[in-house]
Amino acid sequence: MAPLVPRTLVRDSLRLASLIASVLLPASVCAQQAQPLDARFLLGVGTHQGLGGPVSARGYVPSENVAQIKQLGLNAFRDDFPWSEFEVGGRRMGFTPRLGRLEAQVKSGVARPLLILAFGHHLVPNSSPPTTDEARQRFADYAAAAAQSVVAQHPLFELWNEWNLAAKKDPAFSPENYRALAEVTRPVVKRMAPNAPFLVGALGDDLGWTWTEKMLRTGILQYADGASIHLYNFCMGPSKRTSAEIIDRLTAFHRLVGQASGNPDFPIYVTETGWTTAATNKCGVSEQAQSDNSAQLILWASTAARWLKGMWFYELKDSGKDASDLEHNFGLYRFDNSPKPVACAVQGAWAFIRSSLSAEKRDLASGLVSINATTTSGARVAVWSETPDRRYEVRIKGDQDGATFAMPCDSAARPASGAWIPVSTTPVLIAASNGAMPALEIRPAR
Repeated sequence: MAPLVPRTLVRDSLRLASLIASVLLPASVCAQQAQPLDARFLLGVGTHQGLGGPVSARGYVPSENVAQIKQLGLNAFRDDFPWSEFEVGGRRMGFTPRLGRLEAQVKSGVARPLLILAFGHHLVPNSSPPTTDEARQRFADYAAAAAQSVVAQHPLFELWNEWNLAAKKDPAFSPENYRALAEVTRPVVKRMAPNAPFLVGALGDDLGWTWTEKMLRTGILQYADGASIHLYNFCMGPSKRTSAEIIDRLTAFHRLVGQASGNPDFPIYVTETGWTTAATNKCGVSEQAQSDNSAQLILWASTAARWLKGMWFYELKDSGKDASDLEHNFGLYRFDNSPKPVACAVQGAWAFIRSSLSAEKRDLASGLVSINATTTSGARVAVWSETPDRRYEVRIKGDQDGATFAMPCDSAARPASGAWIPVSTTPVLIAASNGAMPALEIRPAR
């Protein structure tokens, strides 16, 4: 009979063997143990079911909008859950007929709802914003009941909407009052919906981050599961109305939040972004620019999902028909529900990248970007030019059988092997089913 080996030695040997195995595992095996992007990241769209009563002046109809969200393949939407409509006389709480459209969309199960807990109540003094202990407690009571009413739909909650922009006109919207509201609201929301992320911020434009830094200095992040921000650039100079500018500011916000929280991966959510196609307004962009920028943002987001947990385009459909009105023209669909080019761009870019297990951004040449991603079914490469005046052509080095390419809105992919593929601001989506990451040759467009 062989001598017994001490148990501690066996345990230590097994640990060492396990460690060596994990180190020597090929990257493809490690990647397959990760979750796909759509299990780690929410891609959504803003809708307007919660405001406006039973019939929407903006043209929102739940049955049509649920079908649109499903067609786009999105896994989230964002909408208002207004206090004034949820609580009626006698402190009775619940979905009222005026919230019927919101209830229908939330309970359809089409996607995870991000719901904005917001706005004052005409029956509660000092509630717009809540500035007294009593008003804050009444707001917390509403938030708790609201959370309980939708817990089965796996919601997220966001505290107010663009509080910092209201502060420009009313000093009651101070960082300190916002922090005080978060302090009383988050615990009751988490009690009713323990797994629902509670987001603070919902920050509108904040040049120089002045208000943002004041908010962060209050210590508000201890009462949050994530920080949210709205990012727009449609009224900047034409050369800055790009996804790259949005990414630069988002990265700066991520850095500020990481420093304030002590956690470089503190969850960030972009709860509004997008471009208006108001054709006769100087701040409007072309439908093609809206389409390209949106696709680029989705593809880039796959590289930041360690800390970027969600992004919502504003908005699902145009809210009106006035070509000069900025607010009327943000939609992925037009007011009559016909799709703009951005609809298939969002759908196509998301379908391409949502199964990625890992992704990284590479700068291939001046203004030429690629996103290299791994999936369980092979490698994915997305390539685009960051500016319209820089055009390139790319070709896969060597023969890579089965590799294909397409644009986000193409109905079918084409063989990529041996072909010089034109690259503009519209992303080129290259798929290689044999698992090897395609290496690219690059030349300026002829």
